[in-house]
Amino acid sequence: MQYSRKGEVNKFFHRINWEKSMVYIIFVAVFIIFSLTLGDRGFLSSTNLLNVMRQTAMISIMSVAGTFVLASGQIDLSVGSVAAMTAMIVALTIQSTNSIFLALLLGLIFGLIVGIINGLLVTKLKIPAFLTTLGTMQMIRGSAMWITDTAAVPITNKTYNTVFGIGSIAGVPVLIIWTIVFFIVGTYVFNTTIFGRHTLATGGNEISAKYSGVNTDRVKLKVFMMSSAFASFAGILYAGRMQAGRYSFGNGDEMSVIASVVLGGAAMSGGTGSVLGTLVGSLLMGIISNALILGGLSSSQQTIVQGFIIVAAVGISNIVQGKNKK
Repeated sequence: MQYSRKGEVNKFFHRINWEKSMVYIIFVAVFIIFSLTLGDRGFLSSTNLLNVMRQTAMISIMSVAGTFVLASGQIDLSVGSVAAMTAMIVALTIQSTNSIFLALLLGLIFGLIVGIINGLLVTKLKIPAFLTTLGTMQMIRGSAMWITDTAAVPITNKTYNTVFGIGSIAGVPVLIIWTIVFFIVGTYVFNTTIFGRHTLATGGNEISAKYSGVNTDRVKLKVFMMSSAFASFAGILYAGRMQAGRYSFGNGDEMSVIASVVLGGAAMSGGTGSVLGTLVGSLLMGIISNALILGGLSSSQQTIVQGFIIVAAVGISNIVQGKNKK
């Protein structure tokens, strides 16, 4: 009887997809640990938890698109810079015209143009995505610093700030609502559409995908356009939340996005991914960052811990993938 129970337990653990379940297990464990150790410092308060979700909204939205990027076997390091530049474009447009529509239009067009450039450089000139997006990241960040000589551009339009930053509906912050909207759209596209299936096929085995009739170059182009468009919208939310445009917005966000997506079950080599897992990974990063602040760690110490998390996430992903291949 004892051996039978052990056999059933072993079968149960073998049936678990550890690669897809890892982020949920880690999330629950981390949440319990911080609840026990930081409960007396307000970690479990509704105000603090809502603040965590507000702070991670922009990362979460960029990470939804990041799921498609990594699933297709690519990488996009330009998202943080695109968000910053979009925030600057929006702030400058509202400052000069007070037109919210024009500001949103120009910001999103900018993101799409960057996505097209990244996609064409990768697909037509065959420049690796890492180098392509690293270059555009630097150029865009430098341009954001240059256009106002590093000065912030305030946004005084209350309607814009309310709808895209500091407002709430029925007590729920608009930043959380925007996150839910992008999560639903991303989940639907990734799980139920031909584009989602082609994205996974392209990252899983590009040659096989081509023989199956998938236009992999077109898939990559669309993925980069989606990534930059989502990053632009994140910049729009940055501007609304901070009521200003600043060149420093999104600095380091590309690493947080990669960590969130990998923690969510995506492989750096492509072919796998989960939008829900990515969202949980993003919230996990936000909770850890919040706990470090409540624990009294300095910003430099927080950066060290976040860097460790990124390395650990990729390492765990590679280990689990290696076991699955065996």
